[in-house]
Amino acid sequence: MLRFLFVFAALFVAPVLKAQDAPPPPPLVGKIEGRTYVSPSGMFKVTIPVLPELGGDVTDTPNVVTFQDDFNVHVSIATFPQDATQRWEMSTRGLKDYLTYFFANFVLADFKQNFEGVQIESAKFLPTFLDGSLIAFMLVPNGSMFANRIPNLGTSDRVTVAKRGNLLFVRNGHIFVISTELAERAIEGKAYSKTTAQEDEILQQRLDEIIGKMQFAKAPASVPAALAPAPTPAPTPKK
Repeated sequence: MLRFLFVFAALFVAPVLKAQDAPPPPPLVGKIEGRTYVSPSGMFKVTIPVLPELGGDVTDTPNVVTFQDDFNVHVSIATFPQDATQRWEMSTRGLKDYLTYFFANFVLADFKQNFEGVQIESAKFLPTFLDGSLIAFMLVPNGSMFANRIPNLGTSDRVTVAKRGNLLFVRNGHIFVISTELAERAIEGKAYSKTTAQEDEILQQRLDEIIGKMQFAKAPASVPAALAPAPTPAPTPKK
């Protein structure tokens, strides 16, 4: 599991390296059918949330797909099969505590290996959304995937703190982690004025929109991988 999540964070770093003349990404592991990305495992497919005309790019591994454009979209969808240990953790902890445990011990820990000073700003359990899900907001110093668009104010040592919204849930024996960056926080510079509550509402709405674009494989896994529409996204709570 840890080695998979290292790739999870590495995909977040990839767009930054791309701007520094890194080698081109390898061919896709999943496949693209028209405007739809289909995961290698067949566990989900999703309408691609970026456009080639706007610099939209798709990169993936067997477990994680990342979408980014040149403006303000950076979305990743990770899905990992639960092995016996993870199934045991979920059965003994209960779903709420299990998702919190998974986020803290794998997702957050993986980011901390790549960015110094990463911290959870807040998190909450949504008991009715996706049959129970966790949304967590994370602060990542110097971790923006839009670093090439951060205004140059003549202070090279200035720390820009990126903010990510992360949505975790379990479906068909797999744990899903959907993550997106609030790009405006990095690229608008001094003009940025959103409150924490407004940031949370924007990120949750964007995560809901991604869920609305997804279709999941029907259970049980032995049935041919027909894909069923995702539940209607829950409305973003008013702050």
